[in-house]
Amino acid sequence: MGDFGTQEPSRRRLGRGLNALLGMAPTGPSTEAEPGTSSNISVDLIDRNPFQPRHEFDPAALNELADSIRQHGVLQPVLVRSAGGGYQLIAGERRLIAAKKAGLQEIPCRVLALTDQQVSEVALEENLKRQDLNVLEKATAFQGYLDRYGCSIEVLSRRLSLDRSTVSNMVRLLELPEAVKADLRSDKISAGHARALLSLKSDSDRVTLCDRIQKEGLSVRKIEEAVRDLNASLDDSVVSIKGKKPKSQTTIVELTPHVLSLRDQLRDWLGASVEITLAARDQGKIVIEFQSSDDFERIVGKLHRAA
Repeated sequence: MGDFGTQEPSRRRLGRGLNALLGMAPTGPSTEAEPGTSSNISVDLIDRNPFQPRHEFDPAALNELADSIRQHGVLQPVLVRSAGGGYQLIAGERRLIAAKKAGLQEIPCRVLALTDQQVSEVALEENLKRQDLNVLEKATAFQGYLDRYGCSIEVLSRRLSLDRSTVSNMVRLLELPEAVKADLRSDKISAGHARALLSLKSDSDRVTLCDRIQKEGLSVRKIEEAVRDLNASLDDSVVSIKGKKPKSQTTIVELTPHVLSLRDQLRDWLGASVEITLAARDQGKIVIEFQSSDDFERIVGKLHRAA
């Protein structure tokens, strides 16, 4: 029933956990609604968290939680901070909504003194743990944090104890056309499909291939192959338009599981789209895409440091 209390050991999946992020330890109940204390507070005095990335909650799950609260009460306090003569929610929105549905007039709260930036980080940390939060909701929340506080992806990933590539790859999904994002949001395509579509050079190709994913039930690997073929055909077209004689057709060697694994490792390490094409057993090319001059400098810097 708790929204945030269980910390898992996986650093990459869930970051550091709320207790580590807030630097707090559980305390016993208190009758004073002051920072660091616990108290029952009227549900009408609590406003939602403006930095909450989640906008939709499963009605059936909320009804189930409300039934549990009617029977057992709210077993774990929600986190709030003082704001405008009342309180603002930090974490535990599901419990607050379910408590209202259950008819509760008050809810146990733990009052904390946090800045806007800390509240933003708590909202991100809390929702990283929820598998049903759509990947685009996470991406939008990450981008909102970056824009609001003017920090880099590197800084945000450190704050949440996530790999930089995890944050970067998620934020890049916002570059997709609206039609593709709508299909991703409704789970018609997976995040893996969406990341593969990012490597295409035009939105029209992205939408077309997105439709094929659904009609033909194509796997992520099949989509990656289709993306390579489309980009290769576009490159040949550019050569022809410039009046240069196209090179003779070269047999493309299918990537082995080992090479595919190395390609995925490069993608994760660089936080960028990487494609490997083999023309022979010991020949081929590696293509690394960048989205801006800053992204280019970041990738080059990382390669220099590795060298």
